[in-house]
Amino acid sequence: MLSDKSILITGGTGSFGKKFIELIFERYNPRRVVIYSRDEYKQFHVRNMFSKKLTQEQMAKLRFFIGDVRDKERLFRAFKGIDYVIHAAAMKQVPACEYNPFEAIKTNIHGAQNIIDAALDRGVKKVVALSTDKAVNPINLYGGTKLVSDKLFVSANAYSGGNGTVFSVVRYGNVAGSRGSVIPFFKSLVEKGQTELPITDFRMTRFWITLEEGVELVFKALHESKGGETYISKIPSFKITDLATVLLPEAKLIEVGIREGEKLHEIMITKDDSRTTYEYDKHYIVYPHFDWWSSKNHFTTGGRLIEQGFEYSSHNNISWLDNNDLREALDNLKIEH
Repeated sequence: MLSDKSILITGGTGSFGKKFIELIFERYNPRRVVIYSRDEYKQFHVRNMFSKKLTQEQMAKLRFFIGDVRDKERLFRAFKGIDYVIHAAAMKQVPACEYNPFEAIKTNIHGAQNIIDAALDRGVKKVVALSTDKAVNPINLYGGTKLVSDKLFVSANAYSGGNGTVFSVVRYGNVAGSRGSVIPFFKSLVEKGQTELPITDFRMTRFWITLEEGVELVFKALHESKGGETYISKIPSFKITDLATVLLPEAKLIEVGIREGEKLHEIMITKDDSRTTYEYDKHYIVYPHFDWWSSKNHFTTGGRLIEQGFEYSSHNNISWLDNNDLREALDNLKIEH
């Protein structure tokens, strides 16, 4: 499906974009892969990185386009001849969004609308937007803007006229080992010889997902989506206290209090969403509840409706990583710097 196709990734110099580039050239033969982002230095870095990993022929298909998702005209130009768009660009840092709310709205909400308009006008086949657990029952501005963004992408299917651009959403939490997350933070303290590790709340749990698993879910959405789906992987949970103990067995754990905008647990599917959520072998799909959506035209076969009242949260998950599982997962994990 992706061979001989043109794919554009907004925010493509980030962790997701780099893993996506790696995997798409491993598995497919795309016509071109366009990295759309506003930081020329990061583009320079990514170009140099892949010049050592890809063949000369593959590098000729990797293109770099300077631009901002806030700039609708620039997006319109960049989307010319593009078959598929993965929207990964966003303001993601919770404190930065809280302190700069107007900027977060311009990027995460207005930028989403610009992506939709440009995709519709340029005849893009499919758009997959990356979401976050923070968009579910949001308690901070970042989560609020991503909730609105998700709603925009789902509702955009009503503008496609049935045969136009297909829009879907992929949702997951913090990627294990990503910059700013708890694993590199704990590891840096251990490397400095600390004997105490700070825990915001001893009850805290998180989902475990790797970058490769995140990209796999996007590939699935690109292959299967028919319009309006929100894809969520089935992944294991872990306790933050267990993670700390595995990283430093003799550590003294200090409870320091939960931070502003932080949740005790990651939630992917709410009880209210359970009414339209179907379970598949390795993932869930939350379907929209609109008059334009129909099971005949938009449903993916093979799923079963989950029980009403079901909530998919890191604290009530049926799959957990124990200490041995965590050790093995950490041994295989690449830390983002």
